[in-house]
Amino acid sequence: MRFIPFLIAAFVLGSCSKGITKILKNPDPEYKLRIAEQYFVKKKYNKAQVIYEDVMPYFKTRPEFQDIYYKYAYCAYNQADYMNAENLFKSFLEIFPNSPKSEEVDYMRAYSFFKQSPKPELDQTNTIKAMGMMQTYINTHPGSARNKDASAIIDICRTKLEIKDFKSAQLYYDMGQFRAAGVAFATLLNAYPESAKADEYKLMIIRSYYRFAELSVEEKKAERFEQVIDECHDFVDRFPESKLRKDAESFLNLSQTQIKNLNNEQVKTSA
Repeated sequence: MRFIPFLIAAFVLGSCSKGITKILKNPDPEYKLRIAEQYFVKKKYNKAQVIYEDVMPYFKTRPEFQDIYYKYAYCAYNQADYMNAENLFKSFLEIFPNSPKSEEVDYMRAYSFFKQSPKPELDQTNTIKAMGMMQTYINTHPGSARNKDASAIIDICRTKLEIKDFKSAQLYYDMGQFRAAGVAFATLLNAYPESAKADEYKLMIIRSYYRFAELSVEEKKAERFEQVIDECHDFVDRFPESKLRKDAESFLNLSQTQIKNLNNEQVKTSA
């Protein structure tokens, strides 16, 4: 009995395949186009895509070709085949540069790149491309109603890149590579100075350099605690109202105490 569902599924798939094959064998392209349009309206994009592809050569020199190609691209998009969709949207713009749909398609091409953007831990090439294409879209279509959405997507992409850079910097810290962590957090802060977490990044710079100074050889410690002190003063100047100010001042006091103790040790040694 448990094989019955599989048999039914196989029968349905076989019937669908036979149905499409029968349509494709029909010599009337006008008929096939009507069927493709029906499938498209019913959101059966995989079937519509197959038939559109079949009739394209016949309609290539006819007015209907633009609409066919437009829907063919959307068939790929609506099946989450974003790489193919992006290529098709790009081709549409090249074939029909003066189409009234060109602004929409230009946006959808950029949006297809955005849909390929992975989670922050992975390679962000498509995220960067999506940002660039959305900005180009805004510049090219300054009056577009889609510009608000394009700007929001740029912000989402920027946040994703920020998260990736933060995780990379945090990984250095967690691995005990404190100097590299300090440099990475400084780079992060420079890249995103207006971030809501800018003061957190600055505190991590201080924390990283303090740990680096602690673990340094004796003759380098004073110099490196001085660097921590400089970073602490910079924190107070840049983020005077930050809730993390007390933490920064704590590292300032600790570093000053460390330098004082080092100086006392030098005096004892030389005495």
